[in-house]
Amino acid sequence: MPTPALKVAIPVSLSGAFSLQGRQALAGLQAWAEAANHRGGVSVGGRMRPVELLWRDDRSRRDGVQQATERLIVDDAADVLIGPYSAVLSLAAAEVSRRHRKLLWNQGGASAEIYRRGNPWVVGLLTPADEYLAGLLPAVRQAAPAASTLAILRAATGAFPAEVCRGAERAAAALGFRCVLRREFDARNPEAANLAAAVRQAAPDVLVAVGRLENDLLLARRLMETGARPPFAALVAAGVQRFQDELGAAAEGFIGPSQWEPPSPSPAAESGRDDFPTSPHFGPTAAAVLDELRRAGDADPAGPLPVDYPMAQAYAAGVVMERCLQEAGAAADAALREAAAGLDFRTFYGRFRIDPATGRPVGRQALLVQWQGGRKAAVWPPETASGRLRLPEPH
Repeated sequence: MPTPALKVAIPVSLSGAFSLQGRQALAGLQAWAEAANHRGGVSVGGRMRPVELLWRDDRSRRDGVQQATERLIVDDAADVLIGPYSAVLSLAAAEVSRRHRKLLWNQGGASAEIYRRGNPWVVGLLTPADEYLAGLLPAVRQAAPAASTLAILRAATGAFPAEVCRGAERAAAALGFRCVLRREFDARNPEAANLAAAVRQAAPDVLVAVGRLENDLLLARRLMETGARPPFAALVAAGVQRFQDELGAAAEGFIGPSQWEPPSPSPAAESGRDDFPTSPHFGPTAAAVLDELRRAGDADPAGPLPVDYPMAQAYAAGVVMERCLQEAGAAADAALREAAAGLDFRTFYGRFRIDPATGRPVGRQALLVQWQGGRKAAVWPPETASGRLRLPEPH
């Protein structure tokens, strides 16, 4: 009798507001599955099982992701369930997985609310949202010791914007920054011109802005057009390639968070060593994954995809789940949850360790990147930085 395939399933945004990130996530998971099958499959209880990848479009909607998750669990009999991209969709998918006592490998939702709800059927990979910009103000203080004022703009709805900004305010209090502007906006009608005018009037040293991708792009344009951009401007969307693709030279100097960046050229890398981060305990190196992700992105039927962190974190979900399968010796959800709670290891994506009670990732920092010379430079934390935070040139 042939060895049964391991059904790995994901509700994914192939349409709607998160379609770019959804396509990236699917490409990343496809790259992992292809690599695993090239090796003969994944080891489960001493047997190599081929991977069968299943997905359904969640349409970037709460009701859509709940329907897609339900069908993947019930109709498709998924062995392993990978979560969707975005905090709001991950929260909705987690509600369904909890009802079915199905473990959700949360690769796309950074909201800490996912773990505060006491759902034992979630394992997280991402640095939580309230730690996204933990390095911003320390990096600013290092680059400009006199900097002392902060402005915060965020979408009024959703857990993610509130949590990112709460983390920034916590760091501001610890370092003595004074908040001179707090403003919430409607993500559907952000009135970017008014926001830019408010920033210009407040004249902060540092700006933190968190909205949807389109909100951040529109705000960045208005800040540049009106000369209102502060010396240091951190927008969540600035961490992805589309930010530079849309803004061109105007992206220079903007700062953003990133869950992962490709290996940067260094003397060690040029000598053949992969040192971003240090060598993984399990799975392929960052350089090998980058090659696979580029091929997967180029093969997307809707057009080439940039290799951003949504692609890498989906690939990482496959690697982490594969290690947990080895540890558990079975694909049973309870056994996998127990294995995940006891492991502490490093992949190309960084450290994997969770709080055993909540499933929240611990011991992993998000990166801070800045657009410098048309490319992203990792500027924080110092141990993995490829550059230093700079004051932007006058535009």
